[in-house]
Amino acid sequence: MDLRTIGQAIGAFAFTNIDDVVVLAVFFGQARGHRGANLRIIGGQYLGFMALLAVSLGGAIVGTALLPTTALPYLGLLPIALGFWAGWTTWRERRRGRDEGVDAVAASAQSMRVWRVAVVAFANGGDNIGVYVPIFAIATVRTISVFTAVFFIGVAIWCIAARYFASHPIIARALSRWGHIVLPLALIVIGVVILIEGGVFGT
Repeated sequence: MDLRTIGQAIGAFAFTNIDDVVVLAVFFGQARGHRGANLRIIGGQYLGFMALLAVSLGGAIVGTALLPTTALPYLGLLPIALGFWAGWTTWRERRRGRDEGVDAVAASAQSMRVWRVAVVAFANGGDNIGVYVPIFAIATVRTISVFTAVFFIGVAIWCIAARYFASHPIIARALSRWGHIVLPLALIVIGVVILIEGGVFGT
């Protein structure tokens, strides 16, 4: 087993899903006292994440078919652009004194249906697709399998952590405050790594 690949998968998942912990914590907080709601949240999160993976794999396949091999590493520019965009958006929202929308998510979380959680998970995963497409485009089938396995385990860990954070609102609030600062930097770093490993800067 390639420990380096596993480490890259863990990093890619963690950095692109920081905000999901906050959203999941909100869902679990709303689920208190509702029988079976926790299972529906977990099922919806997995369903939404699988949709993100399907779209990412589809994008990677299309990119591989349409772009020459030498151009594939340059897809790493996509997460870099997303990182700068996320940073600018965060700065703009903070400057205007607005929240990041967690309260809005909470308001829509009153009905804990699987498809509702899945839609939120998918809609919240634009940065995931932007990172996973270039990673999958230059990866082998074995590497993609490792990434997928790590991602599925990561979703389970995220759900467990979010359930814990739901009972500790101070921790959830800290994630909400700092997660949007860490995310842009992480996206840029991931993009640079893709460019380097693709040989864009030479050897």
